[in-house]
Amino acid sequence: MQRSELARLIDHTLLKPEARAADVDAAAREALDVGAAAACVASSRVGRVAGRLAGSGVRACTVIGFPSGAVPTVAKVAEVHAAAAAGADEFDVVLDIGLLRDGEREAVARDLAAVRAAVPDGALLKVILETAALDDEQIRLGCLLSRDAGADFVKTSTGFHPSGGATTESVRLMRKTVPDLGVKASGGIRDLATALRMLDAGATRLGLSATLAVLAELPEQDRTRAG
Repeated sequence: MQRSELARLIDHTLLKPEARAADVDAAAREALDVGAAAACVASSRVGRVAGRLAGSGVRACTVIGFPSGAVPTVAKVAEVHAAAAAGADEFDVVLDIGLLRDGEREAVARDLAAVRAAVPDGALLKVILETAALDDEQIRLGCLLSRDAGADFVKTSTGFHPSGGATTESVRLMRKTVPDLGVKASGGIRDLATALRMLDAGATRLGLSATLAVLAELPEQDRTRAG
């Protein structure tokens, strides 16, 4: 795989709450420089990124209800509207995993459907399941509810939960459960070998804060050919 091919599968991510404007600007510039799929930042910062990415083909991604997902639906919807007005193209919403673990499928379905309805036409919705905190049956249910709500992707993790991030096992399960959706692996992917394992397991997008370090591991000849 060439550097440019891998970069097109990466959401270059900066979600540290202490990030300053200069850090956000640097993340947008890095996403542009490598040709990432998107730059993913907090909703309060996505307008700044969207302005820098306009017309580039690199999308402006943000997170909704982050990182717990345990916020009222009305708050998630309001956050989507604000981020959309600021120029966001992709929305990664955190599913309410407490409701999911309780088996409250109708409540989860309503929450996701309301978020989907708020997302603008043409924008992508990714649903973060926090798979390390779920058992296999809960992961399957979360994937199916996400699909039924109209999600474009299911996503493993926020990267902020103490239970951990993406695993190849969870990616395989998600891919098997919803083969018609994209699968985004995120959380704890800090080297090329791990990134490639996630892709081999069925991921179609990667959420990385270590984008530059991962891409730097590719052979020099590939980096040269990619420009």
